[in-house]
Amino acid sequence: MNSPGTQPVSTWIGEFVLLAALWGASFLFMRLGAAEFGPLPMVGLRVGLATVFLWPIMMRQGHLPALRAHWRPVMLAGILNSAIPFALFAWAVMHIQTGLTSILNATVPLFGALVAWVWLGDRINRLRWVGLALGFVGVALLAWRAPAGTGFKTDHAHWAIAACLLASGFYGLSASFTRRYLTGIPPLATAAGSQLGATLGMALPTVLLWPAKMPGPVAWAAIAAIAVLCTGIAYILYFRLIAHAGPSRALAVTFITPVFAVFYGTLFLGEVVTPWMIGCALVIVCGTMLSTGLIRARQARATPAERA
Repeated sequence: MNSPGTQPVSTWIGEFVLLAALWGASFLFMRLGAAEFGPLPMVGLRVGLATVFLWPIMMRQGHLPALRAHWRPVMLAGILNSAIPFALFAWAVMHIQTGLTSILNATVPLFGALVAWVWLGDRINRLRWVGLALGFVGVALLAWRAPAGTGFKTDHAHWAIAACLLASGFYGLSASFTRRYLTGIPPLATAAGSQLGATLGMALPTVLLWPAKMPGPVAWAAIAAIAVLCTGIAYILYFRLIAHAGPSRALAVTFITPVFAVFYGTLFLGEVVTPWMIGCALVIVCGTMLSTGLIRARQARATPAERA
């Protein structure tokens, strides 16, 4: 049985996998774009171009009245869910491997569960507390032996890990914020409005830190891809998933995102995936599944024969 306010898995699983593939690619594009633009101008262009992409689509769909009615929380969501975490991750990928940043991004549901417990009063039973502890143990083990990418400053690796965890915390916060204040707003209006809010928030840093040398075509292509594919289209999918599958399942997309991100990093950047990274990632994912109640939900739906 589906929980209240959610739809059958078959109606949203395709969008779930597509979103994971798009967000997995975002770490690669962040590295390519930030290398020449710098982290903050890259983020400013990312959300600005995403706004340009999304706005006419939203207008054609007739969702402007919904955005006008809720513009304050929607634009604040853009700061919480885009501007701040995008900037933190963009800085982090300059100092550690993109695959590592994506694994740390898998902690988003852990933070989401904690925020929902504190803010929304969601119940966390003993099994979910065990999952939270297990997930953060996985993070600690990963940080203990964090592999810096070739040519990167290893003395910044732990600060980069901290930036990734802080960004994941903002993603977790924004999921509860969306559930609390944006429920019922069309996903396209939320996506377009939030990117406009992020654009306004990043405008001044983008101008002040604009690179003295004009970046090359690869950096511009990376910005265009991350803006249209990994931000514009991806955020439409993300807010649709929150509406159709619920915030916990929407955040669970971070389980699959590292698989795509590690593949892209290995294929295009020559990054090395160590057994330690894989082991820690499995610990984090197992802890996250316990903390979000997904494992218990699967057991509850199983037949007696399947549970035997």
